[in-house]
Amino acid sequence: MKLFSFWRSLATFRVRIALNFKGIKPEVVNVDLVKGHQRNLEFQKINPQMLLPALIDGDGPIIFQSLAILEYLDEVHPQPPLLPFNPRDRARVRGLAGIIACDAHPLIVPRVRDYLEREFKLNEEQRLNWIRYWIGEALQAVEVHLSGENETGRYCHGDSVTIADLCLASHVVGAKLFEMSVAPYPTVERIFDLCMKQDAFALAHPLKQPGAPKSVAH
Repeated sequence: MKLFSFWRSLATFRVRIALNFKGIKPEVVNVDLVKGHQRNLEFQKINPQMLLPALIDGDGPIIFQSLAILEYLDEVHPQPPLLPFNPRDRARVRGLAGIIACDAHPLIVPRVRDYLEREFKLNEEQRLNWIRYWIGEALQAVEVHLSGENETGRYCHGDSVTIADLCLASHVVGAKLFEMSVAPYPTVERIFDLCMKQDAFALAHPLKQPGAPKSVAH
């Protein structure tokens, strides 16, 4: 198995957590997004969208998009499970994950920030305001669900880690990278703190990856 990764990629962070949970140690190929290596023709053949993560697992097509990779890993390596068995429970977990991975995260990635600068001439402060707004929107929505629904337990759904927790952890780390407090979202903060006590989460943290700086704001 081969994982195309970059230390700062929050989407790849989710996948690293899942791999750790499953006890899988893939070959990691670094694609430096800052240096633009994702635009190299070699990588474009792997993922024409020029995004991370991407996963190669034996023969067959390359697997792309973090949520698709997470579900693939859960299907081919079912223990420990990262999705509940009950269809309604699975739908809730997917919905929570989607708030972050599908609605908020795509609006804060480097290619969007670059577009805002290039096409609309937004300066750094304006781009940060954009990023923090969309991070906050997702945090607020997830907090309302988690604090108000009986299905929430020690984790986002019950007392076992699910894909929703992987997405929550990546989003909170993203918030911290952009110097946002999560104190206004106490349920999110509680679950995040619990998650990060586990090696599967802690060892996957962006700042613990090869090439990462000791600290970073944004």
